Amino acid sequence: MGRAEKLKAERQAEIKLDFGCGKKPREGFAGVDIRDFGQKYVVDLTKRWPWKDGSVSEAHASHFIEHLTGPERIHFVNELWRVLVPGGKCQVITPHWNSCRAYGDLTHQWPPVSEFWFYYLSQEWRATNAPHNEGNGGYLPDLNFECTWGFSLHPLLQARNQEYQNHALTFWKEAAQDLMATMVKVVKPRKT
Repeated sequence: MGRAEKLKAERQAEIKLDFGCGKKPREGFAGVDIRDFGQKYVVDLTKRWPWKDGSVSEAHASHFIEHLTGPERIHFVNELWRVLVPGGKCQVITPHWNSCRAYGDLTHQWPPVSEFWFYYLSQEWRATNAPHNEGNGGYLPDLNFECTWGFSLHPLLQARNQEYQNHALTFWKEAAQDLMATMVKVVKPRKT
């Protein structure tokens, strides 16, 4: 690969996308929304995405995923996996399923996003626990994200100790306000 091709590939890998950005794309990211708010891209993310395979280095989706149906969420992660570079990441922020924030906006789709969904994004976990979820409209067989997640806590819990916070998260409605996850694309070599 020549120097010019290398530079072009590096520039392409610097694409950062803010999905469902609305009127305020995240700083340093190109905005993406289905409606034209003046952002860089007007795209229906329920269709095939216009970005090339392995062309996006980072993505952000704040309060967007919950507006997608179950099959649309699967399509979203399939396309995300396709366009991200290996090691590329996406931060997802969505109302926590046990917060009224998940139910108040009637444009949110059922079911609310749960922490458990992120297990399905691991190729190894799916192979062991949910092999029926691949292919035929399900997850791509190679789709593999390493996911970590946490919560934004209700303001009254933020100053409490860790034990109290964990108890609240386990048993109390409204303890968690948002579910925040980081998904990193993992590419495993194919077995021969």
